[in-house]
Amino acid sequence: MKIIKTRSVQYAIIDLKTVTRISLIAEPESRGSLAEQIKDVFQRIQSVLQQQRHPQTPTFQTVFLKNPGDQADCNRLLADHYGTEMPVTTYVFQPPCSGAALAVELWSIGGDSVRIRRPTPQVLSVSYDDLTWTYCGGITPRRTAGGVYEQSLDAFEQMREQLAKAGVGFDHVVRTWLYLGDITGPEGDLERYMELNRARADFYQNIAFGNGHLLNDVRLSMYPASTGIGMSNKGIVMSCTAMDTTRKDVFLTPLENPQQTPVYQYETCYSPKSPKFVRAMALIINGYTTLWISGTASIVNSQSVHIGDPGKQTEQTIANIERLISAENLARHGIKGARPGLSDFARLRVYIKRPQDYPICRQICEKRFGNIPILYTLSDVCRSDLLVEMEGVVFVKRASVD
Repeated sequence: MKIIKTRSVQYAIIDLKTVTRISLIAEPESRGSLAEQIKDVFQRIQSVLQQQRHPQTPTFQTVFLKNPGDQADCNRLLADHYGTEMPVTTYVFQPPCSGAALAVELWSIGGDSVRIRRPTPQVLSVSYDDLTWTYCGGITPRRTAGGVYEQSLDAFEQMREQLAKAGVGFDHVVRTWLYLGDITGPEGDLERYMELNRARADFYQNIAFGNGHLLNDVRLSMYPASTGIGMSNKGIVMSCTAMDTTRKDVFLTPLENPQQTPVYQYETCYSPKSPKFVRAMALIINGYTTLWISGTASIVNSQSVHIGDPGKQTEQTIANIERLISAENLARHGIKGARPGLSDFARLRVYIKRPQDYPICRQICEKRFGNIPILYTLSDVCRSDLLVEMEGVVFVKRASVD
């Protein structure tokens, strides 16, 4: 994996011999109008993609907007830019910490064997080497009646319907993103995030994730990796990634952190129905290991720690991630030979609750993670006493399995 960073564009090039993937984060240098900032960002993205050995097709992007009212104009300008090649796009109302009107996180792929299908604007499939990746995004509730529980169930059902249009079952999902406005706000006698957790638990109840590719017998604790994070409005937006293959050398395994309680075993004081996700999901193919790191915060066992201290919460969050992806922990889960470190992230997102904490969080992250692509956004976190949350994707070679 090769990392390239400039002032406004950061990206990782993942060369899989016959296929090249790009993980890219871009922010405008301009602070002009929305149209000027969008033009700036996508000219820079296009320049990067055109330089690659394999012609690149954008597949999956998340657009972080400072102002929710800019979504319609942004979508129109992006449609003009991409035409019929529009990637699956999710708009998230989280202001970039840089002060820009928007930031873009984008995945692209290129290679002679790559085949792409676009069944609907909200779902896209990429096939190569007997693997199919399906990206679904921009999912919002159709119904306006009811509360977070009903609207979340509706959004999950829509994701299921969109995946079905690509010929993929929800049991193939390996990663989800759940964005919820006013995430710690009240919803009856509970918090809004608790009601999202209730909807997720009910929706997942009869789904057997892993679909025949589990490395170990973890069926009772197999859920997708996930992030549940706030937004600056009151809405709900969801996206997900699914993987399907007939190959016998492809393995999935959920990862847990020995210093943290699995979230699906949390006490009811944190949520009457516990969050149904794993700390990370590992995918092993042909000696390569990909790790999707779920939203991670300053939690030890199941308790928030370093209350009120953004620097120490940032350090604890990084320590949790470092322990989670360590060679020792991977071996504990049956993955041998992979030795990932903090410098092996293809991209990292850092969600920061308070604007004044951005400088210290950034300083610590840059010191600990080094030269990796990092996006910082302002966002509420799923507990009122947490100030920072992080998630990302790690890619390393040299893996075998027991």
